[in-house]
Amino acid sequence: MTTPDQSKGDRSRDEVLAGEYVLGVLAADERAKVEERLRHDRPFAAVVRRWERNLSRIDEGYGAEGTRAPTVFPRFDGSAALADLSLSGFAASLWNSLSLWRSLALAGFAALAAFVAASAGLWPFQAPENTLVAEMTGSNEATGLSARYDRMTGKIRLAPAARTTTAPKSLELWLLGSGDQAVSLGVLPADGGGDVLVPVRLRDQLVEKAVLAVSMEPYGGSLTGKMTGPMIAKGVIHSRP
Repeated sequence: MTTPDQSKGDRSRDEVLAGEYVLGVLAADERAKVEERLRHDRPFAAVVRRWERNLSRIDEGYGAEGTRAPTVFPRFDGSAALADLSLSGFAASLWNSLSLWRSLALAGFAALAAFVAASAGLWPFQAPENTLVAEMTGSNEATGLSARYDRMTGKIRLAPAARTTTAPKSLELWLLGSGDQAVSLGVLPADGGGDVLVPVRLRDQLVEKAVLAVSMEPYGGSLTGKMTGPMIAKGVIHSRP
């Protein structure tokens, strides 16, 4: 004997199945099973008919033109035909529906409007922090560099506070690990300014509280891959204020 809860669950499954059938998203074998069921299951056929009628109102609301294909489902065994159940015709008219695409366009417009409103400060919007900074100084207060790291581009831009080297020397940027173990991030232009493109393998290590440093190396950078010259400035990375 079917309990009320079981009956309610069956009705829910039938609602989902009918909707999938009317929208034309069922696989061929599943669609064939539904069509076979429509031949003898009047209550289920009524659910399918209601789904088609409700979804058809999308077009009616905008006065969309279109006719359904003449394909109809078979009659019940000796009973009335499901004359207005047409999968191929309805699915085609829905796909070609002006109102369907209008609805999608309105949804896109709403998303764009929300983004513009957030950008204009109409409601709070917390953007991800993509920029880190470090103020690097040395024992000589006249020596200083300001570094800004853009996570999106992987570039560090340095602005010199003072000219710290003359040819034939180069300034080299380093990421300091434990015990001041240094990994080269690249060689700076002669005046200390400009961009340094951080190697991809090192970008995950550029986080808050990591330490950047600049050393004076032979022209063109260290020949050993290690910091060989004096460290002239260093600073801790932190989020942009």
